[in-house]
Amino acid sequence: MSPRGSEPPPASGDGTSRIDGTDSALASRATGTSWRDSVLRYYSLAKPGVLYGNVLTAAAGFLFASPGHIDWLLFLAVCAGTTLVIASACVVNNVLDRDIDSVMERTRKRATVTGHVQARNAVIYSVLLGLAGMSVLMAWTNWLVVAVGLGGYLAYVVLYGMLSKRMSVHGTLVGSISGAAPILGGYVGAAGELNAGAAIAFLMLFFWQMPAFYSISIYRHDEYAQAGVPVISVVRGIANTTEQILAYTVVFVAVSLLPQPFGYTGWSYTAVMGLLGLGWIALGIRGLKAERPARWSRLMFRYSLVMMTALSVMLAAGPRLP
Repeated sequence: MSPRGSEPPPASGDGTSRIDGTDSALASRATGTSWRDSVLRYYSLAKPGVLYGNVLTAAAGFLFASPGHIDWLLFLAVCAGTTLVIASACVVNNVLDRDIDSVMERTRKRATVTGHVQARNAVIYSVLLGLAGMSVLMAWTNWLVVAVGLGGYLAYVVLYGMLSKRMSVHGTLVGSISGAAPILGGYVGAAGELNAGAAIAFLMLFFWQMPAFYSISIYRHDEYAQAGVPVISVVRGIANTTEQILAYTVVFVAVSLLPQPFGYTGWSYTAVMGLLGLGWIALGIRGLKAERPARWSRLMFRYSLVMMTALSVMLAAGPRLP
């Protein structure tokens, strides 16, 4: 329901009140609320773009750790539980960031900002999602997946959302820990242990996030500055941020090539990721002399999405290719 009031229904001939199908539709349009609108608003609170990107890496981590037989029921449990836990974290983040979101252009229409979803209802929704997700992980996966899921949730909501994002230029570093948790959870869900493959998978996603989100901080620089969020481009300037983006891109590419030397994939994986990695580094170098940093940083971010998608596909397929 919309928080705004609506007119009372018309009285019927027998002295009772009713709303027939036509009146219900009119009332719905008048208040801007329908069942479909409500579902879409609650769905949007889970940040679908962020959600599905993270679940993709969780699936990739599981398949990366399953070079032979794949336990599909366990795979579904890991993905379902992870989806719900991440959705819970995203919803509560909307509640925490209402003051920031109301200032920034890209977020000021979120349902928790406009009032279409009250903060109390969003918190209840988040708790239900979180409990459902953790229940699935506890019932059908292993304790490592549960620990990674809980740790990633706390890192995102508390360490990042409540603290570092608002207080430190290093907020992105802290947020990258939670961002790398899904692939680690997927990996240990299949492997049942922490090993070199788990460390490589975690580090790849950790370092991927730095150039990706530092790029956002450049083309959203003015919005972050207005909202008072101490992202690197605001605190240290565009030039320094560009240099950091290139440095982290190089580190990511180096780490992304480790699976083959450690025996987890074949040369096909290395060839694909190596070529794409060189392209990302070349684009990063262009940024050092970019006359329009905002335009360049958007290209850099879009390329990061290509890299994440390719990485997820190649991690899943790499152990099965030459």
